[in-house]
Amino acid sequence: MEAPPLRWGILGTGWIAEQLVGSLRRHTRQVVQAVGSRTQDAADAAAARWGARTAYGSYAALVAAPDVDVIYVATPHNLHLPHALLAIAAGKHVLVEKPVGLSAAEARAIDAAAVAQGVFAMEAMWTLFLPKYDVIRQLLADGALGTVHSVTADIGERFGPDHRIMRADLAGGPMLDLGTYPLTLATWVLGSGLDLVGAAGTPAPTAVDGQFAAVLRRGGDAVATASATILDDTPTTAVIGGTAASLWVDRSFYRPGPFTLAPADGRQLRWQEERVDHDALHFEAAEVARRVAAGETGSPLRPFAETIATLEVMDAVRGELGTEYGEALAARAEAEAG
Repeated sequence: MEAPPLRWGILGTGWIAEQLVGSLRRHTRQVVQAVGSRTQDAADAAAARWGARTAYGSYAALVAAPDVDVIYVATPHNLHLPHALLAIAAGKHVLVEKPVGLSAAEARAIDAAAVAQGVFAMEAMWTLFLPKYDVIRQLLADGALGTVHSVTADIGERFGPDHRIMRADLAGGPMLDLGTYPLTLATWVLGSGLDLVGAAGTPAPTAVDGQFAAVLRRGGDAVATASATILDDTPTTAVIGGTAASLWVDRSFYRPGPFTLAPADGRQLRWQEERVDHDALHFEAAEVARRVAAGETGSPLRPFAETIATLEVMDAVRGELGTEYGEALAARAEAEAG
């Protein structure tokens, strides 16, 4: 509530946009000023649900609106790059849903455009703005874990064949929706100097990956294991191991909830936090508002360089798996369908 109110334009009207807007309206003074969709009817319907003042039947009209300060890009993964660039070219600050692009190259393109325009740009990696991750950040900075030598994280959710995550033309599969969380945790804790040791995966019933597991290494002192699946429900927990203590993050590790700090002397210190799930999306928006109001173009909680570093690791894993996105993947799906 203390964050200065900005006038938000919501680019896209899907599930994640619905969650963010609801969280904004319940917990902040941010203003849902306008909504943009591919059709006027869809924009009108969303504006009515969200109490937005204006509805636009095109994304170009939304980003051109003079009474909008920041654009939240909430379209499918394969459209993040063109829609972020559209907003930036119009001089708007942007919060782009995670991951910001399909690759590190796309992330660099968004970063370069934002720097050239002098506007704020950030990935909506909401996990890193949650209260519990603020506490974890402090524990790591204070050396409570000693020298960190391992990160282990998994994420898994079963999806039906008709879900968009199964669609090749929307860059489906486990990497972008789910895998970004354990891989972000690994790069956030261990830094950008991670090398891929190896990765393996299996396909889904459609022409997308169904699951993957990856092993990463930082020099000779730390390793990370990350896995994601859209075929099964898994524990979705994380462990950060150090010489002085381990930190065990309960299911679902990337959402609000508890964790345990377990020092080497056998004690257990418990952090309790209500499991409000996506109702906590407002924390990332409040961070945007504070930084934009201060005239800053990024956030130290998720610098764009760290977003790019995570996508570089994701690129390496995809390369090992032979995963394709975009037109190449869609063409392969069509060919396999006969």
